[in-house]
Amino acid sequence: DSEINLFRKQKYYTVDLSYGGLKLVSDRIDRIEVAEQLLNLLEDEIVITEVEDKNISTKPDKPYDLTTLQREANKYFGYSANDTLNLAQGLYEKKLITYPRTDSRYLTDDMVTTMKELLEGLKEGFKINESNFKSIFNSSKVTDHYAIIPTISGIGKTKDLPEKESKIYNLIKDKLLASCSDNLKESSRKIRYEYDKFNFNASGKTVIDEGYTKYLKTYGKERQENELPDVKTEDKIKLTSKNISEKFTKAPSHYNEDTLLKAMENAGVESLDKDIEVERKGLGTPATRAEIIENLIHKDLIRRDKKNLLVTEKGNRLVSIVEDKFKSAETTSEWEMKLAKISSGEVDKEDFLREIVVSIRELVDRYKNNLNE
Repeated sequence: DSEINLFRKQKYYTVDLSYGGLKLVSDRIDRIEVAEQLLNLLEDEIVITEVEDKNISTKPDKPYDLTTLQREANKYFGYSANDTLNLAQGLYEKKLITYPRTDSRYLTDDMVTTMKELLEGLKEGFKINESNFKSIFNSSKVTDHYAIIPTISGIGKTKDLPEKESKIYNLIKDKLLASCSDNLKESSRKIRYEYDKFNFNASGKTVIDEGYTKYLKTYGKERQENELPDVKTEDKIKLTSKNISEKFTKAPSHYNEDTLLKAMENAGVESLDKDIEVERKGLGTPATRAEIIENLIHKDLIRRDKKNLLVTEKGNRLVSIVEDKFKSAETTSEWEMKLAKISSGEVDKEDFLREIVVSIRELVDRYKNNLNE
C-alpha cells in the first residue's frame, strides 16, 4: 500500500503505425517533441524488418493444492480463502473430494489405475493424454497428502449440492480433467519494424488446438485471439495511418486474496538454501494462510474493500514501529533453514531459541529507551 501511496503517474508516448489489422507500436517515448519528430520522419511506406513465427505448445496445470484452489476460487468467484477452505472441508466431510489441507499438487504412483477409472466416471469417453497424465504422478513430491481431487465414491452424488459447494466441486473436477488432457497448441507471430534506433512491434496468437482449455472455458476471461496479417520479412507495406498515443504509467495493484496468497506462498523462497530441505516454504502453510488473513482482519490490521485487501491505519502504525528484521520474509526463511538444521542435528534447539529471545529483548529495550527519551 505504501508503494501505491507514493506512486506518481508519469506521462509517456508511443507512435502507432497501422496497416489493415496490423498495429505496430513503438517503444516508450518520454518526450512529446521526440514522438512528434519521429512521426514526421516516418514514410507512408515501410519495409518490415523481421517476422518471427512460432508454434507454441502449453502443458496443462497440475491438480490443486489448497493454496492454488483458494487463489483461483477468489479469482473466479470472489470467495475468501477462509470460505473456500470451509467449502472444501464440507465437500471432504461428504466424501466428495479428497483431503483439502494439502500442500502437494501431485498424486502417488500407485494411483494410476484408480485415476483412469475416476476420469472415465467424471467424463464419459474422456481421452487421456498419456504424457501429461504421467507427469502428475510422483510419490516423492507427496508428503502427508496428495493433490485435491474428486473421489470415485462421490461420482453422481453432487446434483443437490448448495451453489457455492457445487462451484468448488466443479472447479476441482475440471482442473483434474484439464491436467490429464492435451496441450494447448497456438501459433504466434511477432512483427518488428526498425527505424533508426526505434523499434515498432506487434504480436498475436491464434489457437490451433484448444486442448485442456476446453475444460476451463467456464472460468475467467475468454481467451482473446489476435491474428496478424500474413506479412513476411522485407515486405513493403503502405500504412493506413500514423499517430501519437498519450499514455500513463500505472500504479501497483492492491493485494486481493489471490495475489496475497501467492505472495505468502513465495515469500522468502529465493533466500532458502537450495541444498536444505525445509518443512515449509513461504509464510504459513496451506492450512493456516486463510486463518492468518482472517486474524489480520479481526485485529483491524487489514480490511476488505470489495475484492481488495487494504492496510488499516492501525496496521500502518504497527508496520512502522516493527524492526525490519522481524517483518522480513528473509527472516522466516532463515528460521526455517535453522529448524531444518535442528532436525538434522547441525544446530542446537536451545541455542536457536536463545538467539530469538535475545533479539526480541534487544528490540523491546530499544523501544522502551525511545519512549523514555
